[in-house]
Amino acid sequence: MALPLIAIVGLESSKGSITSAHVLDADEPTRDVVVEQPAEVEADTIAVEPTVESEPIAETVKVSQKISKFDPLMRKVGGEMGYDWRFVSAIAYCESRFKEGLVSKRGATGLMQIMPIVARHFNVPQSHLHNTETNVRLACRLLAETESQLEIPESTPENDRLSIILASYNAGLGHVQDARRLAKADGANPNSWAVVSKYLKLKATPAYYTRKECKAGRFAGSKETLHFVDLAMSQYAHYCEIAW
Repeated sequence: MALPLIAIVGLESSKGSITSAHVLDADEPTRDVVVEQPAEVEADTIAVEPTVESEPIAETVKVSQKISKFDPLMRKVGGEMGYDWRFVSAIAYCESRFKEGLVSKRGATGLMQIMPIVARHFNVPQSHLHNTETNVRLACRLLAETESQLEIPESTPENDRLSIILASYNAGLGHVQDARRLAKADGANPNSWAVVSKYLKLKATPAYYTRKECKAGRFAGSKETLHFVDLAMSQYAHYCEIAW
């Protein structure tokens, strides 16, 4: 018995419309029959492919930007000391606006505004503070030592950890530790920057700096320290967006 042939008509591939089938007897002429079945399609399967090509999607390629002329040095020293070079750059911006020859009235020197007492602490001649790499390296050594002494738990959010380290870098470890002890004694979180900054401000009042938790005495520089931390963290976030 002759098998019927399937003719596919009215196929609109670009829109995926429903096709219609007409069954022909074997004796009928087939010259008017148009069979549309791609060679790669398996038997009894009709694949409807869109004929309209997709327009190319434009990609925006981000390019790392330069922070300062000291980027190579920051990458080198920061990498060796375990600190993000952009974080170190943010401190340099806050301290000196990247002016390596800057010396303050108090004797803070160079890109990172290192005090002579810090040089003595690490057995580095004060005259070497004018060497920019030594200056940056001392800043990173101070950061590392400070972080070790703070003993901030690993579970502490990064923003809080870095902010407390920055406050210690600016105000001195003693005042920050006082603020943390006061917070803990009052049942507050000593690892929260919002809490620590509050107690740094309170350390200007006798009711707080005379408490037994305070070892470093009165602290009147909270406004400067809080501004320094806010600016450094803001710059760090900005540098992370534009440089890598």
